[in-house]
Amino acid sequence: MKIRLLLALAGSALGFAVLILAGLPTASRAAEAPATASAGEMVPGFNHQGLERLHEGLRAFVDSGQYAGTVSLLLREGQVADAYAYGMRDLENKLPMGRDTICRLYSLSKIVSTVAALTLVEQGKLDLGDPVENYLPQLANRQVMVGGTADAPKLQPASHPFTLRELMTHTAGFIYGGGPAAISEVWERAHLWDSKSLSEFVDRLAPLPLVHDPGTTFEYSVSIDVLGAVVEKVSGQPFEQVLRERIFEPLGMKDTGFSVEPAKRDRLAKTYKPGADGRLVEAAPLIGVVPEGTGAWPGAGLFSTIDDFARFAQMLCDNGTANGHRILSRKTVDLMMANQLYELPLKYNTFRPNNQADGFGLGGEVRIEAGGDRLGSVGDYGWYSAATGFCKVNRKEKLVALCFTEHFTGKAQPLDWHFVRVFANLYNQALE
Repeated sequence: MKIRLLLALAGSALGFAVLILAGLPTASRAAEAPATASAGEMVPGFNHQGLERLHEGLRAFVDSGQYAGTVSLLLREGQVADAYAYGMRDLENKLPMGRDTICRLYSLSKIVSTVAALTLVEQGKLDLGDPVENYLPQLANRQVMVGGTADAPKLQPASHPFTLRELMTHTAGFIYGGGPAAISEVWERAHLWDSKSLSEFVDRLAPLPLVHDPGTTFEYSVSIDVLGAVVEKVSGQPFEQVLRERIFEPLGMKDTGFSVEPAKRDRLAKTYKPGADGRLVEAAPLIGVVPEGTGAWPGAGLFSTIDDFARFAQMLCDNGTANGHRILSRKTVDLMMANQLYELPLKYNTFRPNNQADGFGLGGEVRIEAGGDRLGSVGDYGWYSAATGFCKVNRKEKLVALCFTEHFTGKAQPLDWHFVRVFANLYNQALE
């Protein structure tokens, strides 16, 4: 099915409404920017009163000084139902947030990288059941840390070599860091994020013990960075070239990559967090994700605009096809969006606090229960960004929902789960 995005079409029946805002709290400064809004009046499935409630809710985060800016996009049946940008991408220079603002995707990169690996599965070059050590022999003979200290760890052999499927579902036994002090210290000593390439990353990772026996526990981790190293090895190409040739160029994602061209850097959003006095201050990027491209991590390193990422998300919503190109087959998308944690004692992913509604598919979470702490639909698939970005795809509703904020909480968990719940409630309540 051809993507029917009206991303370049500023004028629908409503066109762009420019709202000049005055008398807003000076603590925000972001509110000095006008809002830009467009809605597809002829797109069925949303009501305009509900969409205005969505806009009001997003404005509240900015007007209160909590966030510098937000940009959101809702697509229904491939058409723009609503687009809304408010606040600033750069407070100091008073540059407004917009649909062409370039943002750090952080962990939304994981879905893209998983799709790249799945294209190789469809070609028969990878098998989800394959041990990863078949491709990266440095990772053979895994040991699991079951006690001891960082200097004298107690180890036992893993029950089996972890597989590609276990990488895609964060059940391979890896971590990102944190957890028990001893294992956290062992991992910190490896300085994984100082690696200059994926092959060096794997070499630094190789001596580290696993935290869980493979296939037994969901633990959010570096797994997708390891997956990227597998893709490089099998394809014989740099990982970014794989993404460009298999995903970005077919989808027309011209503003997406692991770096930002110098001519485009004026569109790059700064990331903000609350300072000591509660006012927003610029935050340093995580794990070297800078526009020069030194943090080209498959699990966290991509930059993109909301319109570019909408092309990718809509491809998934359209069963893997876009612009006459077939990126994935329908059956592969089915598998990607099926809960893969069904064999575990806990079938829900434990990354999101108090989650009892979402499992995990390949590369992203999937809603498996109608109940939960936010509005949504069984079948919702997607993930989040550390900078409080949001992506959900629902093929049954033919719906794509995106929001980028470039906001850190300033806490150990940079992602603002409160905003995630509020945004989910706001766009879902606008559905007819």
